[in-house]
Amino acid sequence: MLRFAMLVLACAGILSSAHAGEPLRVGSKRFTESYILGEILTQTAARTGPAEHKQGLGNTAIVLGALRSGAIDVYPEYLGTIDLEILKNPQPTSLDAMRAALRPLGLGVAVPLGFSNGYALAVRGDVDLRRLSDLSAQPDIKIGLSHEFLGRADGWPGLARRYGLAQQPRGLDHGIAYEALAQRQVDAIDIYSTDAKIRQYGLRVLDDDKQYFPRYDAVLLYRLDLPQRFPQAWRAIEWLEGSIKADDMIAMNAAAELDGQSFAAIAKTWLGRVDGSPVHAFNRPSNGAAIHASGGRVDGKAVHPTRDGLLTKTFGNGFASLARQHLLLVVFAVLLGCLAGIPLGIVAALVPRLRQAVLAVAGVLQTVPSLALLAILIPLLGRIGTVPALVALCAYALLPIVRNTCTGLLQVPVGLRTAALALGLTRRQSLLQVELPLAAPTILAGIKTAAVMSVGTATIAAFIGAGGFGERITTGLALNDNDMLLAGAIPAALLALLTQAAFEVGERVLARRRYSD
Repeated sequence: MLRFAMLVLACAGILSSAHAGEPLRVGSKRFTESYILGEILTQTAARTGPAEHKQGLGNTAIVLGALRSGAIDVYPEYLGTIDLEILKNPQPTSLDAMRAALRPLGLGVAVPLGFSNGYALAVRGDVDLRRLSDLSAQPDIKIGLSHEFLGRADGWPGLARRYGLAQQPRGLDHGIAYEALAQRQVDAIDIYSTDAKIRQYGLRVLDDDKQYFPRYDAVLLYRLDLPQRFPQAWRAIEWLEGSIKADDMIAMNAAAELDGQSFAAIAKTWLGRVDGSPVHAFNRPSNGAAIHASGGRVDGKAVHPTRDGLLTKTFGNGFASLARQHLLLVVFAVLLGCLAGIPLGIVAALVPRLRQAVLAVAGVLQTVPSLALLAILIPLLGRIGTVPALVALCAYALLPIVRNTCTGLLQVPVGLRTAALALGLTRRQSLLQVELPLAAPTILAGIKTAAVMSVGTATIAAFIGAGGFGERITTGLALNDNDMLLAGAIPAALLALLTQAAFEVGERVLARRRYSD
C-alpha cells in the first residue's frame, strides 16, 4: 500500500508543473463573484512575484480544506460565512472574536474589500410577496435553493425555523437558478445581493423583516504565515482594502454573466482603471467612474463587449493545455487502477474466501459520491489538485478492472489448468503463461470500461484545481453559459469515444494474435 501511495505521488509530480519560485496561491469558490475576486487578488500579487489562481474549488468545505492544508494561501470570503459556517458560532460575533478563534487553526481574516454581499431570497415580479415572513402564509410556493445554502448553518435550516416555513425546497445550482425562476419551475430562489441578474430578470428581493441574515462583508481569509512568506505581495494585497464598492462588484458580475467577458479580463480592466497607476492606486475615481457592464461603458468610454462563439470557446482559451491535463489524468488513473486492480482480481479469483470481500470493497468505493470523496481526500492528503484527483479516479476505476480480472480467470476451463500442471508448469507459471493470456480479452474489456468512465469522471478534477475540461464546465455552470458548458462537455465526450475506439482496435489486434498462434 505504501508503494502504491508513493507511485501516486510520483505520477502527480509528472503531471504538476514545477515553478522556479514558490508562487502565492489564490483560491476561489465556484460562483462568478469569487472567480472575479480571485483574479483581482492573483493579478495584484503577480505584480510583485509569481502567483497562480486555483479557481472554482467548489463549496466552502473544499476551499477551506485547501487553505488549511496549505494548498492555497488566501481566498475571498464573507464575514457571515466565517462566523456561522466555518466557526459554527450560533450568533454573530465581533471581528476580533473571529480572529481569536481562527488563530489556533493557523488562519486569519483581514483586508475588508469595501462591499457586503449578503444572502437573500428573491421572487419574480409577478409573485405577490414582499417579506420573508409572507412565505409562511404561502405553503404552495415552490422554492429552489443552492445546495450549499440548503446545508449552511446560516442558510435554509435556520431561516425555516426563524420564519416558520414548511416548504420543501429543491436543490438547484446557483448558475441555473435564475433560468428556473424565469421558466416558472420555481417561485423563489436564494440570491447574493450583488448578483447582476436581479435587475436583468426584474426580481423582487424579499425583505428580511426578522433580521435573520448576518452581514456578509467581503474579506480575505488567509494563512497566518502568508505575510512572512510573501511580504511584498501581501503589502500589495493590503492596498485593496476598501477599494471595491458594491456598484463596482455588481458591474463586474454583470460583465461576466451578461456581457460574456472573461474573469481575467474583468479583473485586469478594474485594476487598470487609471492608466499607469501603481498597485496601491485603487481609489474610486472622483468622477465616480466604474465598470458599467450592459451599459457599454468603462470609465466613461464606450465599450462593445462581444461573446465568443462555441468553436472559439471550445478550441481557444487553452484547449491544448486542458486536453493534456485531462488525458494525463485519465492515463495515470487507469494505469494506477491496473497496478492495483489486476492483482486484487487475481487474489479474488484464486482465494475464494476473499472474493466477496475484495469485490465488496471495490464496489463500495464506486458508490461514494465524487465530490464527497474529494472533500475527504483534501485534508487527508494535505493538498488539492492532481494528487487527490488521481486517488479518486483510481478508486472509481478499480471495480471494472477487479471484477473483469476475477471473471476472466474463473472462466478459464479447469481442464486447461490441469493440463498445464500435468506438463510440469508450476502454479505461478500456469497463471502467467496460460490463465492470464486466456483471460486477457475479458481483463482488457474491464480496463476499457474503466478508461471510458474515467474520461467522464475526470471532469470533477476541476473542482479541486486539477484542471482538465471540467474547468470549462464549472465556469459554464457559474455563468449559466451553455456554450461554455458544451465547450467542456463536447471534448470530454469525444475523448471518451476515441478512448473506446482505441481499445476496440487493441482488442481486435489481440484477437488476431490469438488466432494466429
